[in-house]
Amino acid sequence: MQIYADNAATTKMSDLAIETMLPFMKDTYGNPSSLHSVGQEAAEVLMAAREKMAKYLGCEAREIYFTSGGSEADNQAIVSAANRGERKGKKHIISTAFEHHAVLHTLKKLEKQGFEITLLPVGEKGIVNPEDVKNAIKEETCLVSVMYANNEIGTIQPIEEIGKICADSGVIFHTDAVQAAGHLKINVKEQNIDMLSLSAHKFHGPKGVGALYVKSGIVVSNIIEGGAQERGKRGGTENIPAIVSMAAAFEDACLKIDENSKKLTKMRDRLIEGLSKIPHSILNGDAKKRLPGNVNMCFEGIEGESLLLMLDMHGVCASSGSACTSGSLDPSHVLLAIGRVHEIAHGSLRLSLSEYNTEEEVELIIKAVDEVVGYLRNMSPVWRDLMEGRRTHVI
Repeated sequence: MQIYADNAATTKMSDLAIETMLPFMKDTYGNPSSLHSVGQEAAEVLMAAREKMAKYLGCEAREIYFTSGGSEADNQAIVSAANRGERKGKKHIISTAFEHHAVLHTLKKLEKQGFEITLLPVGEKGIVNPEDVKNAIKEETCLVSVMYANNEIGTIQPIEEIGKICADSGVIFHTDAVQAAGHLKINVKEQNIDMLSLSAHKFHGPKGVGALYVKSGIVVSNIIEGGAQERGKRGGTENIPAIVSMAAAFEDACLKIDENSKKLTKMRDRLIEGLSKIPHSILNGDAKKRLPGNVNMCFEGIEGESLLLMLDMHGVCASSGSACTSGSLDPSHVLLAIGRVHEIAHGSLRLSLSEYNTEEEVELIIKAVDEVVGYLRNMSPVWRDLMEGRRTHVI
């Protein structure tokens, strides 16, 4: 039996998403930029998908741009705001220390181009303080970018409060909502969000497609040059099958948010309860202000990589953090940002559930993690030193 508990990395495509995609690979295969009837049929489908995405984000269809995923959307949002700021002589950007690398690496690139970057702390609970945002804004600030929910520890940020602060200050507010879209209720207008990034494969849609919401009036900078697609702001023929599939998956996820959240929260809390009984373990991030399906734990005295490999042998698919950095030997920047020391951060485990998981699977995960942690500790000289008092426990 295999238990998939790595839904923060990617989700299984739903039957609806697959079935919606197929006709646009076989029948409605036209290029939406073409003037003939086959092309215009595709153009109508593209507009319908745009309208569907906009409906569940609380914006206008013309404010939606289709991208290859969350990373491209993050890049385009940040670069667009930076270019706008530079034209006005404003080159200061505020973000947080535990953003996804699609944001952090883009900010690092801009820093080399003369921008001043302020990365706010997030505290032990993994939640940025809106007052810190307010206090960091100055005359030169052109952008605040704070993720909606963290991709590793799942903590949900006070987006509406930050959005109001930015609106009152006349500063563009972007949020990376890749982990939140389809799992949390979003209304960009009510929450004063100016730009938002999302990715289809996080809510049972296909990989390689995403969207960027940009509030009307904000000029979008091109990341990909080419044709006049996406109102001239993203060259390349639109991936109609993937876009249509994403829109269907997003609508389905949004319609089921309450139902899925209730189910996932119950399983999440049981998972936290069970894993917390393992001695010298600790939950990363706030216990309640987190995504319904996210559990991130550290276990003292073991290495995360060994834990993952042995869990896989037990039929449990999990991760130690972001899939984008899973090959890195460095500890998670997210865990370091919430104050975990290096040796503890190396022993992390991220379990992310979806509505396809069951309560029975949760019990099997708890049992497997308990057995594997115990086995690895029995083999560990570090653990022996801890138990015999030659080292001091951190957890």
